[in-house]
Amino acid sequence: MTIAAQEALAKDEGLFKKRHSLAHVLAEAVRQIFPDAQVAIGPPIDNGFYYDFELPRSLNEEDFPLIEEKMRSIIASKARFEKRTVSRDEALKVFAGQKYKIDLIQKLPEGEDISIYKSHEFEDLCRGPHVESMAEIDPKCFKISRVAGAYWRGDEKNAMLQRVYAYAFNSETELADFLAFLAEAEKRDHRKIGREMDLFHVDPEDPGQVFWHPNGWAIYLTIQNYVREKIRAAGYVEVHTPSVMPQSLWERSGHWAKYRENMFVTESEKRLFALKPMNCPGHIEIFKQGIKSYRDLPLRMAEFGSCTRNEASGALLGILRVRGFVQDDAHIFCTEEQIPSEVASFCSLLKDMYKDFGFEDVLVKFSTRPELRVGDDATWDRAEAALADACKKASLEYEVAPGEGAFYGPKLEFTLVDALGRQWQCGTIQVDYQLPSKERLDAEYTAEDGTKKHPVMLHRAILGSLERFIGILIEQYSGIFPVWLAPEQVAVISVSEKFNAYAFKIAAQVKAAGYRVEADLSDQKMGAKIRAAQMRRVPYMLIVGGQEEEAGTVSLRTRSGEQKNGMNLPEFIQFVGQKVEEKALV
Repeated sequence: MTIAAQEALAKDEGLFKKRHSLAHVLAEAVRQIFPDAQVAIGPPIDNGFYYDFELPRSLNEEDFPLIEEKMRSIIASKARFEKRTVSRDEALKVFAGQKYKIDLIQKLPEGEDISIYKSHEFEDLCRGPHVESMAEIDPKCFKISRVAGAYWRGDEKNAMLQRVYAYAFNSETELADFLAFLAEAEKRDHRKIGREMDLFHVDPEDPGQVFWHPNGWAIYLTIQNYVREKIRAAGYVEVHTPSVMPQSLWERSGHWAKYRENMFVTESEKRLFALKPMNCPGHIEIFKQGIKSYRDLPLRMAEFGSCTRNEASGALLGILRVRGFVQDDAHIFCTEEQIPSEVASFCSLLKDMYKDFGFEDVLVKFSTRPELRVGDDATWDRAEAALADACKKASLEYEVAPGEGAFYGPKLEFTLVDALGRQWQCGTIQVDYQLPSKERLDAEYTAEDGTKKHPVMLHRAILGSLERFIGILIEQYSGIFPVWLAPEQVAVISVSEKFNAYAFKIAAQVKAAGYRVEADLSDQKMGAKIRAAQMRRVPYMLIVGGQEEEAGTVSLRTRSGEQKNGMNLPEFIQFVGQKVEEKALV
């Protein structure tokens, strides 16, 4: 399903009503199966709806067909949704015996009218809206997806309920399209492919921390070295700052007050320290060493900064959401007048890099001043105007997101659209007048007129977390990486053990040329070796036997099954080199 299709569905008020109505139907169906069921709440959500229940036993997937059958039977009645407004006392009578409905009613303001919707044989406490009648609902447009635990009102001190989730769309066809999308997304799941390709693992005993295996680390280093080469050419200097910094620094930067709960804190010699969740204070500390002049600006300071954030364990997901990660982070110290040109240069670099990774479709959001912010309106006016001017210079089209800026300044957010139409927010650049100010970390430079001034600080990242970006790439390519990113670029396969020495010699020459290569010298048959290489998603296989050894050649087989016999090794190395140099995507 494309992004456009998803956005259209999100804006479809009729679909919202259908999902809300189906939640109502789900509750009635469950009550028919379990007459003593306690029903709680059931709102529409993205892609469907859910309803919370207290039931005499746990539901499982075997229950889903029966519930769906009951729902379709109710829909077949074509009953209307009828609304009535009642007093608190009447509502308490209607829902007598339903403790969660009673709890909701009792917490409503005194004197407030309460709306009840009835359809078929079921009444629910609900504000609506619903469809006029069930005749508007395609009986095959929904599917129960899963059951999960959910505390009443989200409070762990309350009872644990069973939350039944379901997908729902306008029609059976739309549902089928969505289920096909989910099936494709499951095939591309980076955790599954990571195991198949032996890229990484995450230990349950150490949640949110990634253990990179040799294959995964090869991808990681390739990306890191690529970024390093690009930013060096763009005039950045690379630095490295400590992973552990004192409470006093985080207090001055403002993070201790605003971000403390997400920081891992430790104590030494009766002083508190924190593992850094971001790199910006460390970069300012480097900037402050020695006297800086206007001639030193802009100063572009980059770091592959190792950060740690205390994310909730329930929010962690493979390598897409972790606690320990590395950012392709950088901070640009500049004058106010330099903001437009620096932002425009950054945007150009970002688009160039995204293109090399195969992302042409990039969405941009311009986030303006939030209600809770620091700094005066005049400063915000200048910052937003400079950012808008930079977007114009960079020929950026963007959507304005009012009030979504950082508390210290406006920002641009860059979102990638992958092969399945999913959106991934990765890059960002933020304009910050506050952190370098006298009130915070007090960074200064000597202006052209000899006065002391505070630089503007541009926080920027292109890939964001390297861990997350690699997870996105795995799913983008289903592990079938472009040759420049593939953890194993070449597999040398001997037809039989007699030619292992020649295969080893070929592999050594390919490795000496700078490419990642493995020689399969096992006693398996050639077909099995080829299948194994295909499972590893190796772009190129060099097959060698008696004919190749005698002629001093190789037979090239590509990942897609194309074959070229009698190829000279220098010709192949030149061919691979060209693909790597071009960052060829196929």
